Amino acid sequence: MQEYGFIHLWTEGDGVTKAIASIMSAMSVLSWAVILHKSVQLALLHRRGREATLFWQATSIDKAEHLLGSGSPYAALVDAARETQDADTRPRLASSFSTEEWLQRSLRTALDEQLARLQNGLAILASIGTTAPFVGLFGTVWGIYHALLAMGTEGQPSIGKIAGPVGESLVMTAFGLAVAIPAVLGYNILTRGNRGVARKLHRFSHDIEIYFLTGSQYRPKQARKPRVDPRHPQPAAVVSIPRATA
Repeated sequence: MQEYGFIHLWTEGDGVTKAIASIMSAMSVLSWAVILHKSVQLALLHRRGREATLFWQATSIDKAEHLLGSGSPYAALVDAARETQDADTRPRLASSFSTEEWLQRSLRTALDEQLARLQNGLAILASIGTTAPFVGLFGTVWGIYHALLAMGTEGQPSIGKIAGPVGESLVMTAFGLAVAIPAVLGYNILTRGNRGVARKLHRFSHDIEIYFLTGSQYRPKQARKPRVDPRHPQPAAVVSIPRATA
């Protein structure tokens, strides 16, 4: 019945009821804003991940980094690795580290920063998903309390007197679930997407570390003749000469 819907809840409810409805409305708007923002961010990161596969096809590290684009977490890892190659940019205490140790530390720090950015906003969804049902339950209890008051003030309470407060309590219950369910589902979906991006970042960080430790400095060694120990000379090769036939 529209008489006992949300409009009736707002027009006939007291200050506590309106405060609870306002809180849950704000929680719903905030959760949907986080879900939409993180969904767009994940879609962009997946596209960046596909672009990262072109990184190894470039002819130079500068062209390869240009393919990643600015603001990409993959580009941030490359920047962190390239800074370790310049000895002048190292802090004084960092001079005690070897090049390999300093590279690993810089990549680990940059990777942790990018993974922390992936988690931004998820705590909001988790908080809303766990607290919204209880906020709605408080509104339910408040509506039932009003129904009991209406029953106590009249000797023979009518259905019309208690239907309003009971309707308010049911609307509050439904409102709390309507806020909590999208937040929980959005949290689970975004967490799963973040795990996929995190795996790609870990793998790319490992590849970058190998490249700067070996690929950028590796030179193929010239083929050397096998050493022959004079104390144990190799036996001479036996050459068979075909016998002349009469």
